[in-house]
Amino acid sequence: MKILSVDSSSEAASVSILSDTGLIGEMNFNYKKQHSVILMTMIENLFENLNMSIDDIDGFVVSKGPGSFTGLRIGMATIKSMAMATKKPYISVSSLDGLANNIFGANGIVCPIMDALRGNVYCGIYKFSDNILSPLSEYMILSMEELSKILNSYNETVFFVGDGTEKHSEKLKNLVPNCVFAPSHLNLTRSSSLGYIGINLLLQGLSDDLNASSPLYLRKSQAEREYEKKTGMSIDD
Repeated sequence: MKILSVDSSSEAASVSILSDTGLIGEMNFNYKKQHSVILMTMIENLFENLNMSIDDIDGFVVSKGPGSFTGLRIGMATIKSMAMATKKPYISVSSLDGLANNIFGANGIVCPIMDALRGNVYCGIYKFSDNILSPLSEYMILSMEELSKILNSYNETVFFVGDGTEKHSEKLKNLVPNCVFAPSHLNLTRSSSLGYIGINLLLQGLSDDLNASSPLYLRKSQAEREYEKKTGMSIDD
């Protein structure tokens, strides 16, 4: 099986092609280019450089979030369109799962954190056991203080990974004494890490419903929050 994997959950854009035996090719771009401008070009360039086409692809993987509202919508719309056009399966995987998989095999608690602004982070808590990544929590949006209380209760080394480390590392060092930070190149959401998880799910026969799947936001968009503040009405009402 060969799959195309896309991650557009953060400022970085990442596309890769994997098979069930390993990574074939990957492109990463982290220079604040709009995903609507660069994502399809990256996919086309990857196919061209690998002398492949969409006809060689058996399935698709895309990040469902959390992360950038606009980026997630663009990535999912792109992959859904390809899956619909080719009648091939696709599956969405959390960007937090992908980040945790960046430090595969870490001996301790793994905590991916993505900046969610206003002093908060999108986060999850994981642990590797027998080379299997197991979630210990739901996907969450928390302050540093809230997150540190949960992590310290495990009384284990905590491995932080993700773009949230760049903004919050100094504070986390004080709040979580027994912690380690992944090197900067592992803090990017990588489509290959996402794809590794996704291809194994596809091989198990799992896939998403084109009509039912949607991005995982964890909170309302800025436009929705501003509307509710202005009108005093909830979008959910």
